[in-house]
Amino acid sequence: MAAAATVPRPGAGKPAEAASLQWATPEPRGVAVGARPGDDEDSTVQPLCKPRGICSRAYFLVLMVFVHLYLGNVLALLLFVHYSNGDESTEPGPPRRSPGPLTVPTLGPLTRLEGIKVGYERKVQLVTGKDHVIRTLSLKPLLFEIPGFLSDEECRLIIHLAQMKGLQRSQILSTEEYEEAMSTVQVSQLDLFQLLDQNHDGLLQLREVLAQTRLGNGWWMTPENIQEMYSAIKADPNGDGVLSLQEFSNMDLRDFHMYMRSHKGESSELVRNSHHTWLYQGEGAHHIMRAIRQRVLHLTRLSPEIVELSEPLQVVRYSEGGHYHAHLDSGPVYPETICSHTKLVANESVPFETSCRYMTVLFYLNNVTSGGETVFPVADNRTYDEMSLIQDDVDLRDTRRHCDKGNLRVKPQQGTAVFWYNYLPDGQGWVGDVDDYSLHGGCLVTRGTKWIANNWINVDPSRARQALFQQEMARLSREGGANSQPEWALDRAYRDARVEL
Repeated sequence: MAAAATVPRPGAGKPAEAASLQWATPEPRGVAVGARPGDDEDSTVQPLCKPRGICSRAYFLVLMVFVHLYLGNVLALLLFVHYSNGDESTEPGPPRRSPGPLTVPTLGPLTRLEGIKVGYERKVQLVTGKDHVIRTLSLKPLLFEIPGFLSDEECRLIIHLAQMKGLQRSQILSTEEYEEAMSTVQVSQLDLFQLLDQNHDGLLQLREVLAQTRLGNGWWMTPENIQEMYSAIKADPNGDGVLSLQEFSNMDLRDFHMYMRSHKGESSELVRNSHHTWLYQGEGAHHIMRAIRQRVLHLTRLSPEIVELSEPLQVVRYSEGGHYHAHLDSGPVYPETICSHTKLVANESVPFETSCRYMTVLFYLNNVTSGGETVFPVADNRTYDEMSLIQDDVDLRDTRRHCDKGNLRVKPQQGTAVFWYNYLPDGQGWVGDVDDYSLHGGCLVTRGTKWIANNWINVDPSRARQALFQQEMARLSREGGANSQPEWALDRAYRDARVEL
């Protein structure tokens, strides 16, 4: 049974006749294919977002310190494959020659599926002898659904492999790491106030503080617990929930840290309440894991180098009461940030890193008894304004309380995949601004358990840096030869694993 949006969509058309897959490969405007001004190896990464709301540089200077420790580990599994090739081996053989100057190749344009209109359907053959139907769910973000992308057996196998490996609690940052990260931020209290004061009226309303919830250490802030915090640290003498610049300046941030350290909340108060693990999909992985990666390669029509060098498969379990408040999968790259997957070859010194995920491919691995939808709160809105996400007592990002108010919800159906683009195109066949409309979250699981998996496709907004990364990974693979892939304690054991059906 195909997953469907639970909110009627205006303008949804009737299913179209079977059509060939239509992919847009943008042609450069006034620039040779594969190049753009300032995109040489030594060029500085240019800001990709206008300085507003979620994409402001000041916002990311503060935000990045809370997530860079988490993101730094996300790609460790993939990068270990390439950087653990026995460089200090005592095996006899000729010494490795020092690499000469690198000539960075030019990368072609990224492919992108056209949405046509909401409800549009087309057929594509991703597996020999079987047609899959791709249905457009929204145009902002460009979001699609594919029922039956995985078989029931494949879904059960992925869950089985994840359980064999073991899952860990999903969380952004511990309190200790949060305080350490905060100590590295060179932002004055006045700058912080101006960052939070979205309407520049010299007063901090509750909704302005709530709009920057991700500035917390993993706890989801509500109007009630913000006022509770104000009272505990005596930041709001008159108790009206509004802070003036003087009141904010009088506040000792050490009291705030102490309060957060002493706060013992429930798992329901976290930004995300789930458990996860990572499954290797590279050479030598279980044959079904390899088959799924190849299917994703055919779906995306991206180069094998991009797909194969992307993150491993993330498997997530949401127990009853689990959720993930609305968030973006990717962050824009400023001069102060760098992509997690290309940082080791960038040869640049920057303080923060972020995930650069061109696409998200999400798989539903089981049917959920009740709840657990994937919500896109602002899908196909005419305009986007971060402050409009919070109106009166309704926070559209809150997936425990207000999932039913989101524009689009996708019901979990075993085997169904949904995929979307986290960046807008730049008009020259590469990555542009982050698509704010890709804001999404996991609704509260009210009954049963929800299992999903994520394949993120990593692309650096710097075309030259992505090319350098791919070239270096190819060199390491060639030099490693047949032994370029290390033995994975559990992953290699999956090769012949079978599931009781």
